[in-house]
Amino acid sequence: MDLLAARGLHSQVRTLTDSTRTAAEAAMALGCDVGAIASSLVFLADGAPILVLTSGSHHVDTDLLAAQIGAQAITRADAATVREATGQPIGGVAPLGHPRPVPTYIDVELKKHGELWAAAGTPHSVFEIAYEDLMDLTGAAEVTVEEA
Repeated sequence: MDLLAARGLHSQVRTLTDSTRTAAEAAMALGCDVGAIASSLVFLADGAPILVLTSGSHHVDTDLLAAQIGAQAITRADAATVREATGQPIGGVAPLGHPRPVPTYIDVELKKHGELWAAAGTPHSVFEIAYEDLMDLTGAAEVTVEEA
């Protein structure tokens, strides 16, 4: 991703023969903990797209998230909305490189992992990144997506 190099990050995009469409598939293909997968999920907050970067070991509690970001309702986006908002398919949504800025939130659980893996725009490509770099790169606000 040229966007990574432009920001001074030296992460390389890896194309895998195995699918990385789900966090579990990505973790298996990479040989890492599923919690270190930074899943890029698109939701609608009061009808507008938002991106949530969440630990692969978490399920997003939409009521909890809505309370933190001041939304009345949060729902999952359908495939067409995901593609329109990000320019990328479900299962391969990268945290960056979208046609327009998408408000982005990051799961604080990801801090527990030194090395994170995020999709790079296709269901077979990923890149490695540190939590702080991911937060800085995306301008994401920290949130808790699942109660402990």
